[in-house]
Amino acid sequence: GRPDGCYVGPTVIDGVAPDHETVRDEIFGPVLSVLRVATLDDAIALENASPYGNAAALFTSSGAAAAHFEQHVHAGMVGINIGVPVPREPFAFGGWNDSRFGIGDITGRDAIGFWTKTRKITRKWTASAARNWMS
Repeated sequence: GRPDGCYVGPTVIDGVAPDHETVRDEIFGPVLSVLRVATLDDAIALENASPYGNAAALFTSSGAAAAHFEQHVHAGMVGINIGVPVPREPFAFGGWNDSRFGIGDITGRDAIGFWTKTRKITRKWTASAARNWMS
C-alpha cells in the first residue's frame, strides 16, 4: 500500500477461468477480466452464476442478441454497446444481489424516498361540502 491508499492502473486480465479471484470477487476500478465462452447463453449463465449483479454489458450489432441479453441477464444495470452502463439521472444507479447496498438504489427515486417521508391522506366529503369549498 501507499500512504494515500492502493491504486491500480488500467488493467486487462485475459483468459481467466470462472473460478479466478477477479471473477469471484466484485472489483471496482479500471480492471477488466476477460473470460472466453462459446455462446451468448454461456456468457449469460456465467454472469447469472455470480453472487453479484451490479452491471452487465454486451457489444453487438444484433438487435435479437441485445434483446435476449437484456431479458435474461441478472444485473441491476444493463448496457448495450456501452462499457459502463451507468444511467443518467433521474434514473437510479444500483445493482442487484450482493452488489446492492441497503434497500434501494443510491440515486433516483429510491434516494428521494430514503430522504423523505411520505404522507397518505384519505378524505371523504359530504355532498354539501363538495359543492361549497369555501366552508
